[in-house]
Amino acid sequence: MSFWKKLFGAGGAATPAGPLKSIEHKGFTIHATPYQEGGQFQLCGIVEKEIAGERKSHRFVRADRFPNAEEAADYTLIKGRQLVDERSDALFS
Repeated sequence: MSFWKKLFGAGGAATPAGPLKSIEHKGFTIHATPYQEGGQFQLCGIVEKEIAGERKSHRFVRADRFPNAEEAADYTLIKGRQLVDERSDALFS
């Protein structure tokens, strides 16, 4: 990628290296995996749970963007807990 694209954020989203933060909530594991998009960090995460011996996961991305990765990760965990509270195992169907 050219210097100018890196400098101005063109060329698509960067792939997260791994979860910035993870928590356990009601038997689910929530991983915060925000990525940089347009000079800000996009809310993105993964909810996982082991069901009948199989690890299930659900990736979610929201339109919310934040000025730094730490703030995006904090809000990702809040949104992940909300998803678990509202949908529980239905996340995986």
